[in-house]
Amino acid sequence: MKSLIDNARSFATTHVADPRNTEAFQALRAGQSPEALFVTCSDSRVVPALITGADPGELFELRTAGSVVPPYPSREPTGQDNRPMSEAATIEYAVCVLGVRDIVVCGHSHCGAVGALVRGEDLSAVPAVRDWLEHSVAPDAALRSVVPSSADVAEAVQVHVLAQLARLRDYPCVRERTDDGSLTLHAWYYEVHTGAVAAHQPSFDGRPAFGPL
Repeated sequence: MKSLIDNARSFATTHVADPRNTEAFQALRAGQSPEALFVTCSDSRVVPALITGADPGELFELRTAGSVVPPYPSREPTGQDNRPMSEAATIEYAVCVLGVRDIVVCGHSHCGAVGALVRGEDLSAVPAVRDWLEHSVAPDAALRSVVPSSADVAEAVQVHVLAQLARLRDYPCVRERTDDGSLTLHAWYYEVHTGAVAAHQPSFDGRPAFGPL
């Protein structure tokens, strides 16, 4: 923790006060206008700004366990999912208020959440994690039928990312803007040990097809 504190203490003087950066930071007082919403896992090995080279104000982020996009909350009083959700609020704000033109859902190799699901791991010791994943990944989800063939659970993660993209399309604000062409959705897969980023490309057999950006 000491190194983190030391860097936080010196950040303003060593980075922001640098003449090469001062003007850009001063401009942040006027607000933000990010290019994209980046949805990814809470995993510490995934650093969106580092991967994309984004500067402050250029990338709006939503980080959840397992890169999950929860279902849009029901507006019916009796709905099971009618409680306010931070994730839905973040997505809606990015699209409706900030006007992002792109949303990236980025899964990553060696994902603990996805690995736990496809390996059927016992999560009773972490009930909040268990309940989050059970709530977020339906019993009949394609992910649950994937048999992991490697430690990086690449295929499972890619299937999962596409499912999150499909769920995003159920958000009213997202559906409206993808329909009128003002919003584009992207599915990415990041290898934590190589830094390689792959993007989903349509395939004829219906299987996930991820290739280099």
